Amino acid sequence: MLQCIITGILLGGLYSMIGIGMSLVFGIMKLTNLAHGDLMILGTYITFVMTVQAGIPLIGATVISVIVMCVLGFVIQNFLVNKVMDKGEAPALLVTFGVSIFLANLMLKIFGADNRSIPNELASKNVITTDALSISASYLTSFIIAVVIIVALSVVMQKTNFGRSIRATSDDAMAAELMGVNTKLAYAAAMVICMGITAIAGTLVGSTFVFFPSSGTQYLILAFGVVVIGGMGSLIGTLAGGIVLGLAQLLGGHFFGSGVQMLVAYVVLLVILALRPNGLFASGPRK
Repeated sequence: MLQCIITGILLGGLYSMIGIGMSLVFGIMKLTNLAHGDLMILGTYITFVMTVQAGIPLIGATVISVIVMCVLGFVIQNFLVNKVMDKGEAPALLVTFGVSIFLANLMLKIFGADNRSIPNELASKNVITTDALSISASYLTSFIIAVVIIVALSVVMQKTNFGRSIRATSDDAMAAELMGVNTKLAYAAAMVICMGITAIAGTLVGSTFVFFPSSGTQYLILAFGVVVIGGMGSLIGTLAGGIVLGLAQLLGGHFFGSGVQMLVAYVVLLVILALRPNGLFASGPRK
């Protein structure tokens, strides 16, 4: 039981990393990014190519992946999503859906349907190993990275002019424009941040699990569950949502078998939605 609880909490850190980008995009732009999962898997493949084929160390490969994904995020937001933001939510949603389909088929064409994984020395190491408990170095690293990123983002949103401009744009885009904020640029900057975080999440996922070109849908659903549990747009809620989902999965596997562990996790999601439809920490991006 203790092993399941500790592992579930640490796994929740990885899940929160997967959901941070989606939570920020929704909190700032009120947009559900349907391409989120495929963009994350694209970042995973970039890191994979850099490490396995180019021989670059994992940290360096991750930096390259972050840079590429930030540029791609700016291009997608500035030249696709921003063009239809003024026309309502549906056109922007369809744009992200189209990007998702395009990326999934592009990755399938380039990399094939075989499963891949990113070599990671931490995957086989434990920080603590006893008869009753073992703590994975990979899971612990993911959890620490998630906490650091969430705290850093919270500080940026609260304490910097850049963060205040994004919060103002999220609260009332028209009023922000009247105060001199370039809302289109704010949206693009927010997407750049989200894609950078998503690239890091992709590296962590690829270093922990195997992945396919079609894995984007699986992680999109997972990210959606995390941000819905925590509250759309809440950074602290995203961490809490990831931990709740991770605990539900591991404890569900412990009591009912590994074959239904994700089913138990999504049952917990439905229960939380029934009790708190807006999530545990429903708020805007300022949290």
